[in-house]
Amino acid sequence: MPVRSHFPHISTTKRTQRIDDGCIIIRHNFFGCRGTPGLTQRYTRREAGRILGVEPSRLRYWERLQLVHPRARWGERFYSFGDLVALRTVKRLTECRIPARRVRLAVSLTEQQFGAAPRPLQEHCIQQHGREVLVVPPGTPMPFNPIRRQWAFPFEPTEVPAKLRSMAGRTPEQLFEVALEYEASPDTIPEAIEIYERIVNLAPDWIEAHINLGVAYYQTGQISDACDAFRAAVELDPLNGIARYNLGCTLEEAGEVDEAVEHLRRAARAMPAHADVHFNLALAHEKRGERGSAREQWLLYLRYAPSGPWADQARAQLKQYGGRPRHSPPIPFRRPR
Repeated sequence: MPVRSHFPHISTTKRTQRIDDGCIIIRHNFFGCRGTPGLTQRYTRREAGRILGVEPSRLRYWERLQLVHPRARWGERFYSFGDLVALRTVKRLTECRIPARRVRLAVSLTEQQFGAAPRPLQEHCIQQHGREVLVVPPGTPMPFNPIRRQWAFPFEPTEVPAKLRSMAGRTPEQLFEVALEYEASPDTIPEAIEIYERIVNLAPDWIEAHINLGVAYYQTGQISDACDAFRAAVELDPLNGIARYNLGCTLEEAGEVDEAVEHLRRAARAMPAHADVHFNLALAHEKRGERGSAREQWLLYLRYAPSGPWADQARAQLKQYGGRPRHSPPIPFRRPR
């Protein structure tokens, strides 16, 4: 339903004034389907590059190495939050002068030598020892050097502290990195919330921290707290489309449909080509019995996402209004810059 980095948004090392790389939370149980709301996270290549501080050309190279597998849709490549976790690992290793090809080779050799099925990069435990890449094979506690084909003595990882109390004295940017690591697993989202709360206390003007805090709250079902976090983000930047969208979606979830419509409308003005905004706005209009406005938003969703994941639902809703929806022209591919 609401967008972080993931749809919920991220910004990893530097604070920025106006970045729409928040997290979009999108509901999966539309139209009476059973189940609880789920989260979908996706980032364009430009957003991923901005979040990670990596040039798009470098991301394309890492894609060719099959370190990540972004999904192609609507003329764009979309990264998942797991992809961002993997890319952050690759960036850290390359900054230590370890070639990305060596990372790919190490993972491939580990899978071959231990007979493991291929897995996404973010599911591998990758460590660094000098210029060497070590991988902890599945089911073993010891790091292994797959290129040299030998085990290595275990050493303590330094990226994620085992206990929150060890983070005393860290900068907000360093805490943000740790929070992202915790947020990658559903089991450690409460820890991520605690760290984000510390960040917004230390850096109250950091809009991305407020957005991520709201998304983390939403993931744990704390809707009221999520609304408060998104409101804080909107107050910091009223023109931020991600903050408006997240707040509108969360308010709609809380039953505050009238206020939700207002924020979703402003999100649509800020991000007119964002299909999911129109989808959620259509749902909110239908809750208020505004069939004409809902029909307009269904058509806009199909205009920007004619083959999107909820295109069939949108067309089904339009059929209820009678008549056939006009075919919208396809969305042109974005020109590379």
